[in-house]
Amino acid sequence: MKILYVCHRFPFPPRRGGKIRPFNMIRHLTASGHQVAVASLARSAQEAQDGHGITAHCAHYEVAQVRAPAQIARMVVRLPTPTPSSMGYFYSPELAGRIRGLLARERFDLVFVHCSSAAQYVAGVQGVPKILDFGDMDSQKWLEYARYKPFPLSAGYWLEGRKLEREERRLARGFDMCTATTRAEWETLERYDTGTPTDWFPNGVDSDYFRPAEESYDPDAISFVGRMDYYPNEQCMLDFCANVLPRLRQRRPNLRLSIVGADPVPSVRKLAELPGVTVTGSVPDVRPYVRRSAAMVAPLNIARGTQNKILEAMAMGVPVVTSPAAAGGVDAMQQEHFLVASDHAEQCAALLRVLEDAQERRRLALAGRARVLSHHAWPASMRRLDGIIERTVSSYGLTPRQAAQPANA
Repeated sequence: MKILYVCHRFPFPPRRGGKIRPFNMIRHLTASGHQVAVASLARSAQEAQDGHGITAHCAHYEVAQVRAPAQIARMVVRLPTPTPSSMGYFYSPELAGRIRGLLARERFDLVFVHCSSAAQYVAGVQGVPKILDFGDMDSQKWLEYARYKPFPLSAGYWLEGRKLEREERRLARGFDMCTATTRAEWETLERYDTGTPTDWFPNGVDSDYFRPAEESYDPDAISFVGRMDYYPNEQCMLDFCANVLPRLRQRRPNLRLSIVGADPVPSVRKLAELPGVTVTGSVPDVRPYVRRSAAMVAPLNIARGTQNKILEAMAMGVPVVTSPAAAGGVDAMQQEHFLVASDHAEQCAALLRVLEDAQERRRLALAGRARVLSHHAWPASMRRLDGIIERTVSSYGLTPRQAAQPANA
């Protein structure tokens, strides 16, 4: 088939959550014999340059560079309108024109969109099967932000969440299939009751790249991984360092926490002044920091979809202590494959359980990696995607094999 794949973040190199899922889909579809044309955005000349590596994984790509001042202006002008401001942030007239050109020049058998913010580019396209992979239901994340932000910011986030929820419903009705990353996100999508068929397929992890270390771990080291200009990551580390880390260090005075992730905001950089805390900023490879940890923490209060950091730590055989919000995106059993803690006292107790019991740590390490291999492997996820695509194309009276034939065949 000829597939037009549209996404909101340029999917190469696949180093962060918003890029990993689309990249693995594109790579799989191309390896399966489909001709994939990719259309997406870059936020800098360097990102556009780095994105050239996608050529090995697709037939063609279009990239439009956007700049913060213009995108912020597009958000602002949408504030008094029913259109979500976030749609303005991800809109580029240049990319819209390139996509229109592609659709005018070529006949595609399928249009696939990742993330609701990119759906606006093809919402009006008719006569070709269309799939919208929401990934996460972004509206629900904005509504969660409203619970943690002070007024009047909380009101702004609440309004944006409601506007985006309405837009998600509207967009879903214009596609032939809608998908999500996890069962929980899929249940939210189902509750929209749009009449459009829905399904879900999980994120995977490269278990060869994220494999256990041969060297031993440090029983007094824990880690957190994530972009540190992302509010949910910032919020949870501020909370953890204020309310959990001091309790842990009372019991284990030599305990150290590494906060590993790019672009830490000032409030996060200040955490490095606390005893035992290191804020690394951007690092070329997060694996050494995680592998030498006795445990990785993911105590996010705001979390939608799958936290790839959890999957990667489990694949490396590092036990994870996480929150119920973050645990919901992982297809694993609480307390068997990872530890889930609801409050500060439970987080402290769970971490001490791992830090002070080598046998328990080993049990969780083995069980966590085994679960990733069985339930979060990309090949199995992509087989689910293949089935979703086949059902969608078949609804047009064609099989994927027939759709791949030339129009005059």
